[in-house]
Amino acid sequence: MTLKIGILATGTTPDNLIETHGSYADMFIKLFGQAGYDFTFITFDVRDDIFPESADACDAWIITGSKSSVCDKTPWMARLKDLILEIYDTGRPIVGICFGHQIVAEAFGADVNQYPKGWGVGLHTYQLEKSVSELSALDGRFTLNAVHQDQVLSKPDQAEVIASSSFCPFAALQYDNRILTLQAHPEFNVAFETRLLQSRRDAPIPSTATDPALVELNEASAHTDSLQVAHWMAAFLQQGRRH
Repeated sequence: MTLKIGILATGTTPDNLIETHGSYADMFIKLFGQAGYDFTFITFDVRDDIFPESADACDAWIITGSKSSVCDKTPWMARLKDLILEIYDTGRPIVGICFGHQIVAEAFGADVNQYPKGWGVGLHTYQLEKSVSELSALDGRFTLNAVHQDQVLSKPDQAEVIASSSFCPFAALQYDNRILTLQAHPEFNVAFETRLLQSRRDAPIPSTATDPALVELNEASAHTDSLQVAHWMAAFLQQGRRH
């Protein structure tokens, strides 16, 4: 039986990049396809107040990134936090990315706000604090693209820290075996991250952040561990088969 994954889309790709790279939801679908998974997907544009009928409408869930800030506390965000807690109660797994990582943490009572050290952009490497079998070949660390000004500033009581860095202490969190969240973007490849930072240079991201990141992204050795992380996310999401 094919796993049915609901993508809770909290944002989409900038207009000047969507034709080439697709939406954030499209990027997840493409990444799982590249990793060899034949999942079924249905997308709900929750930022436009389009929500699933119930928390058990899908076997598993993904919450995307967004240009919005959790600090905006809009009505659709309040509704999304309620849905997150409802899904958690059903036991169906959730993976949250960037904004998704942050709004899950806030739903569980954590402090989320602008990080005093500024923007985190470009290639970031995170240290695993717990063994993850799907990442066993990576020597205890993994690299992904990041684009964020906000961060989770306190650990939710229900969460365990799975990965961290000096810049992002709560880079990956796991809530029991029900929710896995990452601050960075496994769905962003080097080409997209490069174009995204170029398009956002100076507004809203200061060039002091984008320019060093772009230098690193343009190096011949620039790469991410997105495929390995896709296997990690897929293994977590496939827990939905038990329902």
